[in-house]
Amino acid sequence: MAFSLPALPFADTALAPAVSAETLSYHHGKHHQAYVDKMNAAIEGTDHDNAALEDVVAAARGSNQGLFNNAAQTWNHAFYWHSMAPESTAASDELQTMIGDAFGSLDGLKEKLAERGAGHFASGWVWLAEKDGKLSIEETHDGDTLADSEFNPLLTIDVWEHAYYLDHQNKRPAYLDAVINGKLNLAFASENLARGTTWKFADA
Repeated sequence: MAFSLPALPFADTALAPAVSAETLSYHHGKHHQAYVDKMNAAIEGTDHDNAALEDVVAAARGSNQGLFNNAAQTWNHAFYWHSMAPESTAASDELQTMIGDAFGSLDGLKEKLAERGAGHFASGWVWLAEKDGKLSIEETHDGDTLADSEFNPLLTIDVWEHAYYLDHQNKRPAYLDAVINGKLNLAFASENLARGTTWKFADA
């Protein structure tokens, strides 16, 4: 059974000017679609044909790099779209308390996300994640993911250049500032924390 490209959870103009409709048309409509298409071609007629995406990611890790890259990027991008909202949303009481414990305040979390995102070398992803009741900021390089990790990913920010270059050129910090201070979906992070298990692509 082939996977489908999930629809964006907002209008293509909803994130502008942080992320423009033009960027989304390429990033979602072409980059994300290409990952889905390549993954579908790779799993057709195999044992992965009817598997959950998270199981495809886990099975391909370390054994089939091409499939892993496309499956992980399919998952990461779907998760990323939900990590943003037309206007920043509020954290639950539980998440607010954990943010205070880990980062001092919401502003402290935002500063750390921006710092780690700006400092991440080359392509990759910056995550707010939970493990054993504690929050941390994690980084994965290139197409790697937390989908099959020991962490519960709460939200992510894409720091590949195609995520921001049309809108901000080489100014990654400007993109990070616009997303972190205006589009961060902490309600989604709160849902992921409350559930206590990794978000599923099927819910995209």
